[in-house]
Amino acid sequence: MENSSEIGYFVLGAYGNMGQLKYLYFFILLLWYCSICAANALLIAVIFVDRRLHEPMYMLLCNLMVNEVSGSTSLYPLLLSQMLSDAHEVSVSLCFLQMFTLYSSASVEFCSLAAMAFDRYVSICKPLHYNAIMSTGTVAVIVSFTWVYSYATFTLAFVFVVNYKLCGNVIDQVFCDYKLVAELVCSTSKVKSITALFTFLTTVLSFGMIVVSYVKILVVCFDTSKENKQKALTTCTPQIVSVSNLFVGCTFNILDGRIAAVPLPDNVRIFSAVYLLVCQPIITPFMYGLKLPKIREACKRFLWNKKVFFLRGTSLKQLS
Repeated sequence: MENSSEIGYFVLGAYGNMGQLKYLYFFILLLWYCSICAANALLIAVIFVDRRLHEPMYMLLCNLMVNEVSGSTSLYPLLLSQMLSDAHEVSVSLCFLQMFTLYSSASVEFCSLAAMAFDRYVSICKPLHYNAIMSTGTVAVIVSFTWVYSYATFTLAFVFVVNYKLCGNVIDQVFCDYKLVAELVCSTSKVKSITALFTFLTTVLSFGMIVVSYVKILVVCFDTSKENKQKALTTCTPQIVSVSNLFVGCTFNILDGRIAAVPLPDNVRIFSAVYLLVCQPIITPFMYGLKLPKIREACKRFLWNKKVFFLRGTSLKQLS
């Protein structure tokens, strides 16, 4: 038996022999990663520059998109390097670093969406008290809490895996999956309890808060005017789509764990595991950028100003 400090590396066993297709997959993933970073960075810059968007809703959205970039950066660089590798071996320290940042970012995702649901609840259900409840100080505390709470809760689960003995070093996945690393622990009973606790503290509590917030929003919308219903629907639709996508991704992961004995194709299992990591970071900027009128207008102003600045700079160079 070996503990994690005695194992020199993990083997990511889900890549298989891709042959020359690995270069095509590498290009597609690189393009996808660049698109995620560019789309999220654009909206982060727009919210940061445009003072008209310095409102609680958009500041919380900015925090969510910072996390999308952070979470994607935890996944894609190692994924891209492994795509071109033939050995698919990852050092223990690098694997644990990816696992820690990736799952902490997932926890931040859930907590951020819960915070945004609470913001929409206050805005729609308690509009007269919105400015008092969602003050700048409150938003700063909420943002800080989502990061501190998420990293602290996963640290608890992470420490248990690091300190326990491992009975193998092969991870049947394309990234360092905490669930699969935990299954390598020789004595799994305590680790399973810690994993269940982490899942409850992040996923279950966050989903519970989101559901409660939107149920209360729906109750208020039933008793309001058609115009207010439309306004509420416009501001809530992007988040409903994000939460629904999270629910689909979590369902994939749960089903994958429950039907492990079913001989599903390897590609299906890999897709179910990476679905959220691949889809969620690109859904967030496009849904909010396309559905929220203030974001759309701010993006147009931002890009137009950049275009004018560039054209003026070009003209000055030509005149000189």
